[in-house]
Amino acid sequence: MLGFKVSCSGGPDTPETPPDTGQRGDTRWSASDVFLVLHSMFYTNLNILERCIRDMNKRILIADDDPHIRDVISFALEKAGMQVIQVEDGFQALDTFRSQSADLIVLDINMPELDGLEVCREIRKFSEAPILFLSSRDDEIDRILGLEIGGDDYVTKPFSPRELVARINVILKRTQQIKPQPVTEEGTGALQHGKLNIQPEQHIASWSGETLSLTATEFAMLQMFTRQPTRVFSRDSIMNSAYDGNVYVSDRTIDSHIRHIRQKFADIGCENVIETVHGVGYKLASCQ
Repeated sequence: MLGFKVSCSGGPDTPETPPDTGQRGDTRWSASDVFLVLHSMFYTNLNILERCIRDMNKRILIADDDPHIRDVISFALEKAGMQVIQVEDGFQALDTFRSQSADLIVLDINMPELDGLEVCREIRKFSEAPILFLSSRDDEIDRILGLEIGGDDYVTKPFSPRELVARINVILKRTQQIKPQPVTEEGTGALQHGKLNIQPEQHIASWSGETLSLTATEFAMLQMFTRQPTRVFSRDSIMNSAYDGNVYVSDRTIDSHIRHIRQKFADIGCENVIETVHGVGYKLASCQ
């Protein structure tokens, strides 16, 4: 039988345990064994390459008046394979975002001239691009206000660059909607509950035919509720679903997102989109 002589060096691409031939010393592998190993190595490396290429296409806009902070974030993101654009104030952030597309904005709240909250308000008038706020203050009011006006996440300085990259990846993953969507309505993948309609692939939410403007996090939460309209979700389960279980956020952050979703629905006439189940969490309301 045709065989291959293989020296087991214990390297990362060498199987830890070769086929047992009952012999000691050199091991002879069959052609099928070698084929399976090479096949596994090829597709593992291919998946890594595809992920790297996908990440390299992501462009992140960093707006912070501290050049050291910008450089630290840029280094971490570029090491993760992303493209970076740096600006030092709010006006530059607005001008740059209008002229150059960005997949996500890292926005310092405490910038001079035009602070991050005002920049977010202006951006939300024409774009739903994800925004991650940075702040040297850990005041609860800042966190809540940032999320209320359309932010997707909030990180306090000093921070871990690795955690920041992880949070950015989670937000981008939600925005891409890369998870497979079950088909529930006429083969389109749309979700319907009362007058609420969710189209996951198009990232569109509407009530009674009127489209709502939701952030990536808000859309992920609403989609989660609509998939299981009778279930009561605890804050922990909402966090694990909306943030993919990779990032911890406080209960107040979850409550702020829910309040923001309710307000957007109330603005178009829907007063019963998400119900509070006291002592437990939240569930989808009738949406009528």
